[in-house]
Amino acid sequence: MLLQGSAALMIRAGLRAAYGYLIVYSGLLVFGLMCLVWSGTAGLLSHLLSEERGRVLGRWVTSYGFRCYLQLVALTGAFRFDLRALDALREAGPLIIAPNHPSLLDAVMVLSRLPNVACVMKADLINNRIYGASARLAGYIRNDDFIGGVTQAVEDLEAGGQLLLFPEGTRTTRAPINRLKGGAPLVSKRSGVPIQTVLIETTSPFLSKGWPLHRIPSMPVCYRARLGRRFMPKDNLREAIAELEAYLASELGSRIGMDSARNTLAQPQKPRLDER
Repeated sequence: MLLQGSAALMIRAGLRAAYGYLIVYSGLLVFGLMCLVWSGTAGLLSHLLSEERGRVLGRWVTSYGFRCYLQLVALTGAFRFDLRALDALREAGPLIIAPNHPSLLDAVMVLSRLPNVACVMKADLINNRIYGASARLAGYIRNDDFIGGVTQAVEDLEAGGQLLLFPEGTRTTRAPINRLKGGAPLVSKRSGVPIQTVLIETTSPFLSKGWPLHRIPSMPVCYRARLGRRFMPKDNLREAIAELEAYLASELGSRIGMDSARNTLAQPQKPRLDER
């Protein structure tokens, strides 16, 4: 009986592991195919549409596609997302949206709820054959020479758009947050647009910096985004960076926030395609 029980446990563990691999890798495959198809279409549209119309369409399609993708993986039960707080920013006018950056899914989550956002991206992603054409159609901004990109960011904000800029510059490697870069305070100073912090909480380090793709996380992996403090523009950039970093470190270092995320996301939610 003991041997039979051990065998049953081993079989269940093997099935769970196989299911995890299926969900993670099929999800990555679907995401890659979605990006590839849309990027090819975006490359054609960039020759047919004006820059302004291409930007509007590119951002809307990206937002809608990311939302569909997150709802698809949520249907598996392996991932849970609570991103409803972001909806309050949709009609909030020009803002610099500044989240922390625990995983590769952070931009996908924010953009899935906000259809008029210019994203500051790594140059190699904008040059990438899979993502590049769609990013260029949407008017996303390269971060390899961001001082030069500040003008583009300011112009986009002045036109009524919003800007997604991760103030850490890369995924978090030092808990609770990396040392911040000066991009967000600089754009805020030059544009007169406030910085809206977003706090992304998760129950897993899945797809964090250095996470190997062959490693399957414990499931479900839960994410929650909540709105943080809004910072008005400051002339003193060092002071602005220090204040922003201290705030994010304080909020993200609190175990209360993470426990709240775990409790909230522990309750399964049925995803809806028309969810607002």
